Amino acid sequence: MTLPASYSKNRLLKSFSALGPYVRELKCQNGYFFFDCLAVCVSAKVAPEKREFWGWWLELEEQEQGFVYHYQIGLFDKHGEWRAMGIKKKADLEHLESTLQAFHKRLVGAFEALKLTLIPSENTVPLQTQVMA
Repeated sequence: MTLPASYSKNRLLKSFSALGPYVRELKCQNGYFFFDCLAVCVSAKVAPEKREFWGWWLELEEQEQGFVYHYQIGLFDKHGEWRAMGIKKKADLEHLESTLQAFHKRLVGAFEALKLTLIPSENTVPLQTQVMA
């Protein structure tokens, strides 16, 4: 899918920014967009700059047939890096799922308004299967 000239990176970023504080502009490039959510603080007792969070991130990439998305859940560590991992507590996973579903609804709405196609990647897995026993 080739985007019309009117669909510049900046226009898409403006639409994605309206979805909430999820898009990370510095990680976005032409045809690639990165979103994340720090949903649950692992320990509030740790100094703010060293806190870790359970959360999710979503990568959105322009391809022939439309924009393909892939999300993962895991830990945002004290070094500011995402690490894919299962969530041990069911309540934490439920909160992550809630924030991701709310975001996804807004993302779908934005794509409908822009008349663009949004496609799950082949390796997108339902969140319920990502709970660690």
